[in-house]
Amino acid sequence: MTGRPTRGSRNGCEQAKLEERPEGLTAVTDGWFVVNVRDAAWVHNDVLGSACIFEGEEAPFPQLGYTIAVLEPGQSGGRYHREANQEDFLVLSGECLVIIEGEERHLKAWDFVHCPAHTEHGFVGAGDRPCVIFMTGSREGWPDKGNLYVRNELAIQHGVGVETETSLSAEAYAAFPKWQPGRPPGLDFL
Repeated sequence: MTGRPTRGSRNGCEQAKLEERPEGLTAVTDGWFVVNVRDAAWVHNDVLGSACIFEGEEAPFPQLGYTIAVLEPGQSGGRYHREANQEDFLVLSGECLVIIEGEERHLKAWDFVHCPAHTEHGFVGAGDRPCVIFMTGSREGWPDKGNLYVRNELAIQHGVGVETETSLSAEAYAAFPKWQPGRPPGLDFL
């Protein structure tokens, strides 16, 4: 077997089909694509902020996941947890707090956070304007390896912690409203 393309395009990878949906442009087939963040799929939650999701349910990314999170001051970007895979975070604008391994760190634009596998972490918006964070994580063995939502007093004080440790996302997020399709209010910060 040679390394020659086999999928019908010149280089072996076809262009993905993007479909306009209530949340924005969404990949509905596998393949390469280009999309502007302003036009991409977004979801919003009054408690957890907004998130730009680049992959569609019909065409998930098997190796790496990418999200752009937008947190208003005081909003938590999820629950304090650890994963079996590496995750990395780059603050693009604004300010936030990261609770990492039980310690609080203040972050601002261009701060980078590296979380090797099993690093406990959670984010909370800070400052006086939205915080935009580029998030990425490995998908190796996902979702079988799963998350662990860890009880941590500092995380609870900042509204990002869970009262009872669990490995079930449904339990960790049970008290929160469901994500709704929609871009964050006022895209002028993008």
